[in-house]
Amino acid sequence: MSADKVVAQRREGPRGRIVMLVDNGVNGDSRVQKEARSAAAAGWDVVLLGKSPNRKEQTWRLGDAEVRLLHVPGPMHRRRYEYRRAILRSPLAYPPGPLAAYRRQRMKAWRAELNLRVIEAKLAGSTVRRLALIPPRLAAKALSKWVGLRARRTRALEQRRKDMTSRLDRFSTAFWERTMGDRAWRRLDPFLWDLELAYGKVIDALEPDLIHANDFRMIGVGARAKLRAKGRGREIKLVWDAHEFLPGIKPWNPHPRWHIAQCAHEREYSKYADAVTTVSGTLGEMLVERHGLAATPEIVLNAPDAEISPEEAAEPVPDLRALCGIGPDVPLTVYSGAAAPQRGLDIMVDSLPRLPGVHVAFVVLRPTSEYMTSLLDRAAELGVAERVHILPYVPHYQVVPFLSAADVGVIPIHHWPNHEIALITKFFEYSHARLPFVVSDVKTMGEMVAKTGQGEVFTAEDVSDYVRAVTAVLADPKKYREVYDDQGLLAEWTWEAQAEILDGVYSRLLGRPRSRAGAPKSRVAA
Repeated sequence: MSADKVVAQRREGPRGRIVMLVDNGVNGDSRVQKEARSAAAAGWDVVLLGKSPNRKEQTWRLGDAEVRLLHVPGPMHRRRYEYRRAILRSPLAYPPGPLAAYRRQRMKAWRAELNLRVIEAKLAGSTVRRLALIPPRLAAKALSKWVGLRARRTRALEQRRKDMTSRLDRFSTAFWERTMGDRAWRRLDPFLWDLELAYGKVIDALEPDLIHANDFRMIGVGARAKLRAKGRGREIKLVWDAHEFLPGIKPWNPHPRWHIAQCAHEREYSKYADAVTTVSGTLGEMLVERHGLAATPEIVLNAPDAEISPEEAAEPVPDLRALCGIGPDVPLTVYSGAAAPQRGLDIMVDSLPRLPGVHVAFVVLRPTSEYMTSLLDRAAELGVAERVHILPYVPHYQVVPFLSAADVGVIPIHHWPNHEIALITKFFEYSHARLPFVVSDVKTMGEMVAKTGQGEVFTAEDVSDYVRAVTAVLADPKKYREVYDDQGLLAEWTWEAQAEILDGVYSRLLGRPRSRAGAPKSRVAA
């Protein structure tokens, strides 16, 4: 569909058009989904742009909001030097591309052909033919060794280019940082341009009044769209929704230049944000210090919905225990969210031999990922595989009732700077599910659980202390569940309260009156 047709088909929202940007496939990102749905319910004309997981563009409705997933070609995902030969650095390596694999396969085919010809000569009883095959067989053997040597040099060069630990590599990275400053991301991670080229033209065609850029890769896309509009004499407001403290994350990409590039990119474009929202007060203060923000960011917690639509309420919630194949009296601990080594999920498996009868459920986006497969392998080694259950995500509006069937909600994350500073999504989901907590001693969540008494805190990565915490909770779960009623913890931990904050940000920037609609009247209690 052309950009002009998109504009023609979109109705003009009564309060203004908001384009939300996210660099994922939307499904699985509950914060972004709730932002789009609630903003549209408050009267904004919302288009949510995400990145398609394949080559096909996709579109659907999320309440009154439109979701569009864009195809993002990635030719610049490989850096320029990865397309060049390294004649001086590795003269025996093949050129980048499929040539090395082709040559190795070609040599295997040649030797296989010669072996067949020898067999045929034997069967024919022809000594002359067998002798005649000796020279080509010797040549094929020698040439195979030569091709194998060059292929090994090619693989070694590719690995060195990924590691970038040589003096030359370190010098070139430092050179671009020193000479280009925050603009160095253009050299260090040009894939950010691929995102720009896919999203930018669509944003321009939609002519938004406000852009809501989620996280560090979309802040640049939003800022450049704002600048282009200003060049045409049109004002666009930019909201930057900072989900994480970028310097403190474990890099998603192991390439040594990736994290440096993302930090430079964020620093270059953060100054163009008209308002900043984030997930905790601590992170807000850190963003003010790092980027010199003029105002403290508004805090928008990723809390669950207190109300959902009748259509959503009519959908049956999957039975967590039935999916695990266990009854109501079997002790069940659950982890729901992103799966990665730094999330500490291995401790939940390693503890099972010391927690007889306890089952573990992992609710993750990719149940068959390499990491989850490794956890299943570990469970098999320990003889507890039948007590480990890996399940896919459910829709965000079903998460709370789905998880409520468990006995314990676990957050076993490791000590990374970014893990210390926020109450993460699953914290609120577990709380609304009224689950007792077992959480590692990361600063913000550990202190909150210790203060409220809604669970037990254990020393991160310590299996013995984790077993102690789980045993304590399972011995008296009622004590921890009663906290939710006694202290009224859940009153402000709802998305409806957070949506009002976000609506206030939009209204202030665009000079529009605040929405008086609140949640749609057709919505029902979750």
